[in-house]
Amino acid sequence: MGGITYKTINGKRYAYYQWTENGKQHSRRVKDDEFLELSAKIAAERSAVYSAAPQFKTDVKIGSQLTRFYASVMKWKKREIFSVLHDYVYGESNDRVMILYGLRRTGKTTLVRQLIGEMSSEMQMKTAFVQLSSRHSLAEVNHDLKLLESLGYRYVFVDEVTMLQDFIEGAALFSDIFAASGMKIVLSGTDSLGFVFSEDEQLYDRCFLLHTTFIPYREFENVLGVVGIDRFIEFGGTMSMGGSNYNTDRFTFATKKSADEYVDSAIARNIQHSLKCYQHEGHFRSLQELYNAGELTSAINRVVEDGNHRFTIDVLTRNFKSGDLKRSQANLRRDRFKPTDVLDRVDIDSVTKRLKELLLIKDREEQSVAINESHRAEIKEYLDLLDLTCDIDVVNMSSLNEQRSRTVLSQPGLRFAQASALIQSLLLDETFRDISIAERMSIEKRILDEIRGRMMEEIVLLETKMARPDMQVFQLQFAVGEFDMVVFDPRNACCEIYEIKHCGQMAKEQCRHLLDSKKCADTEFRYGKIHSKNVIYRGNAGTFGEIRYLNVEDYLKSLRNN
Repeated sequence: MGGITYKTINGKRYAYYQWTENGKQHSRRVKDDEFLELSAKIAAERSAVYSAAPQFKTDVKIGSQLTRFYASVMKWKKREIFSVLHDYVYGESNDRVMILYGLRRTGKTTLVRQLIGEMSSEMQMKTAFVQLSSRHSLAEVNHDLKLLESLGYRYVFVDEVTMLQDFIEGAALFSDIFAASGMKIVLSGTDSLGFVFSEDEQLYDRCFLLHTTFIPYREFENVLGVVGIDRFIEFGGTMSMGGSNYNTDRFTFATKKSADEYVDSAIARNIQHSLKCYQHEGHFRSLQELYNAGELTSAINRVVEDGNHRFTIDVLTRNFKSGDLKRSQANLRRDRFKPTDVLDRVDIDSVTKRLKELLLIKDREEQSVAINESHRAEIKEYLDLLDLTCDIDVVNMSSLNEQRSRTVLSQPGLRFAQASALIQSLLLDETFRDISIAERMSIEKRILDEIRGRMMEEIVLLETKMARPDMQVFQLQFAVGEFDMVVFDPRNACCEIYEIKHCGQMAKEQCRHLLDSKKCADTEFRYGKIHSKNVIYRGNAGTFGEIRYLNVEDYLKSLRNN
């Protein structure tokens, strides 16, 4: 039994009968006078097969089950990467599978549901969605794919495929047997690191990887219908932020508890499960001792959280103990106290102890295995592979050979949730017992505003780097002051320089480094002619002398990833 497909040649549509015999796909043109008879015969054969109730060994959705499966998501807007998935499914067969690769709640299954929902009824009759779990095996999947193939199914979407214990070692089954026979196979799963391993091994040169983890601001606004850089800072990073267009019932980073649960399930367990299934547990490297002690998941959680805490402490150090707040004396007078005086009285040891108690992080003495730098470095490698972290270069003009970087997260809501929880715990410290609640709230607001400002810098740097891969994007530091972002074009020996400010008004003080003739001359000597000097901020677009002011939301929406 086979099925009828259609080809358009020179503007005319022709019917073709396709069937599989001895593992090979065959096709022939259907003449006009035999079309009705052949269609009826295929329908009768399928009816006979269905009446025999084919016994699938996994959870397979076909026919009317698919309609119920996609119905609820058709009103949602689509992510930009939908077109890539669409082109694969509708394109010519090429013996390759498509892999939807990304962390939880970044829209993988929704993309599949929307694609199936847009199919014609003819295509849906040849489409199956296979839902897997840890109780299934690759042999059972193989059985069901063979059965689907015999029934004439051509488009098969396999979800949670990384839950199979033997997926990484046997992944070539999907490309070498079924994709090579003309099936379009789309694989997705929550343990996305497993896909990286399989792409490097069994699926090498046999798959397309479609990454879903990175969700830029423009998609946050367009797809979710949520507007504003501050909303993106607090909730950006998944497709589960409640909005007017999408997933209105879930808030992944609304609380520290939900953020921690996400880190545990989407990141830490992702890495551990993938390593467990890869090379028969032979690729743990320096993480083996943590795994053997049952502490690897906890260690990964700690590395993610520690990175966000170091970010927060750096903000406090940079903005509250360096004198930078002198530029805001009017605000300080309005608040009638100096946050710097309060923060200078904090007992760092007691705060650290309080944080460890709050976050249930074991002290080194309580751990059977301590987390050392080799553990952290290896975990960081996997976070990079998951597209969660990305390094932005920090160049020191006085020491160009010095290699430094800052690590940014592609999911800003995760960083903000953990950073704001740290600040709230800080304000519960004994040091603040004599400060009124109104003053504590004012301190918290000021610190969180500084955190938002630093995070806005990170978002602009990351999205610019992602959208302009042919450019070098970095921060440039001088003996005094810095350019928050430099975009260097090495081929044409020119650059753009930027300040990034979390404010809504123009002020000459914001431009002082951009207008510094010595800094600009040194920059042009090293990076070529400066084509533009810019301030990215939250106000309206405009100019201030030679300085261009760019609205941050408009700037981010203007970027397009390559």
